[in-house]
Amino acid sequence: MSEPANTPASGQEAALATDLRVLAGKLKRRLREQGSAGDLTGSQVAVLSRLERDGPATVAELARAEAMRPQSMGAITAVLEAAGHIQGRPDPADGRRTILSLTDACRAWIHATRAAREDWLLRVIRTELSLPEQEELARALVLLRRIVDS
Repeated sequence: MSEPANTPASGQEAALATDLRVLAGKLKRRLREQGSAGDLTGSQVAVLSRLERDGPATVAELARAEAMRPQSMGAITAVLEAAGHIQGRPDPADGRRTILSLTDACRAWIHATRAAREDWLLRVIRTELSLPEQEELARALVLLRRIVDS
């Protein structure tokens, strides 16, 4: 089903790869516009996403997960804490460590921005795509999931 990695790509395969990369970037930018991240940097958004997905963590754990130095992660988390997005509490097993988690206000903000993105997508799908096109999009999503999960 798949060809070895050293097999030269056909012109069509190369064009598909380029088009998909460009389109994914454009979709990411449009979604970002719809659910404004405010003044947050990409690294700050990544930390909030990781805390939401994986739960509370220390600065060192976040740094490892994001492949960065603990000092750099400390600077990121300090800004997020000052903005009220995250809060720290002493680790019950080791009082020298601080466990960071999302604040309730940040969870509500994440939920609202996610809802805004999904609302935009729903409006565009409803207004721009016919029912047969929506079905075609559903089939394409199966293929995209295979690509992402490979």
